[in-house]
This record gives sequence, C-alpha cells and structure tokens, in this order.
Amino acid sequence: MRTLYGMVSTAAMAPHILLREIGDPFELRLLDRDKAEHKSAAYLALNPHGRVPTLVDGDLVLYEAAAICLHLADSHPEAKLAPAVGTPERAEFYKWLVYLTNSVQAEMLLYFYPERYVEGTQAQAAFKAATETRLNGHFDGLDRALAGRTWLLGDTYSAVDPYLFMLCRWTRFMGRPARTLGNLGPYLARVLERPAVKAAFEAEGLEAPFY
Repeated sequence: MRTLYGMVSTAAMAPHILLREIGDPFELRLLDRDKAEHKSAAYLALNPHGRVPTLVDGDLVLYEAAAICLHLADSHPEAKLAPAVGTPERAEFYKWLVYLTNSVQAEMLLYFYPERYVEGTQAQAAFKAATETRLNGHFDGLDRALAGRTWLLGDTYSAVDPYLFMLCRWTRFMGRPARTLGNLGPYLARVLERPAVKAAFEAEGLEAPFY
C-alpha cells in the first residue's frame, strides 16, 4: 500500500487529491508541524530535506509534489490524469505543471516566508507586498488562460487542476484571492465539486473558506 506523508493544507494536497481520484488504497500520514515531526529522524530518513510531501510506493521513496503527481498519473494511465506521452496535449500538461511549481509556487514560498530572505519587519513587509503583486500577475494570466475552458487543459480534467486549486487555496487570505477573478472563481468551484477533492478536504479536516 502506498503511504503519503504530508501536513494539512500544504503541497501534499495535490498528490492527496490524485490518490483519491485513482481510488487505490493508500495511507495518509499527517505530520504534526507543532511537534516538528517533519524534522524527526524517522522522517528525515525518507526525505532529508524535512519537507512535505513524501510518497512511499513499494521500494520507491519520492518527494516533490510535482514529481509525485507525474508518477501517479504515469503509473495509472487508466485514471486519465495526464494526456498521452508524445502528444501536443502532453506538452501543454508539462508546461502548466512546471509553470505552477517553478513560477507560482516558488513565489508563494517568498510570500509566506519573507524572513528567510530579508531582515527587519519593514523590509519583510515590503518584500511580501512586492511578492503579492507578482502573484497577482500570475493569477491574472491563469485567469485569462481559463477563458472558455472547463479545466486548465480544456475539456479534460488532469493532474494540473488539483495543483492549481492547491495554489489558489493559498491565496484565500491575501488582498485579492484567486476566487475573486472572473474565470478562476467558477473554475475553483468546479474543482471543489469533485468527490475526490471533497474526500481529501474531509480527511484533512479542512473548513471554509476552502479557497
């Protein structure tokens, strides 16, 4: 049985949703941040970076959320969580997943942890404000990309959709949440209606606002 290690409302959310979309049995182990369980010797033996998520799949130990999403999509082609390899649609899938993790998620880390990059309260506030402005630009672009589309790839739901949903959720307390945008708002509502998403939220004990 696969085991997914994560924390509530973190980068483990997208892999968690995909595991529920696939439907095979798995174990969800939610680590306690307050007890620093992600820095324990047992967890560091799996993921030396001390971050979540980590997936244990037989002898395979895999970390990085995007890598886990790709592995789950590729190991379960019947779930149709990614287009066929070698097609233009697969290239679009790669584009969006890499963009979400390398550009949008990277900016999110700057926003939530400014103290890692600059010193002083005022400098950190200015750093955070500048990062939020850049994030607004990212979500404006994603909103435009969703015009006339049901899902990010068009008519077909794929692994990039829970990934985008996860990142949008992290904006829910920002000055301009992603849900307020004309195309992203209805899109997020559609994602939330999927049974796998509802089940993942229930398992993590998440409450409104969901995004």
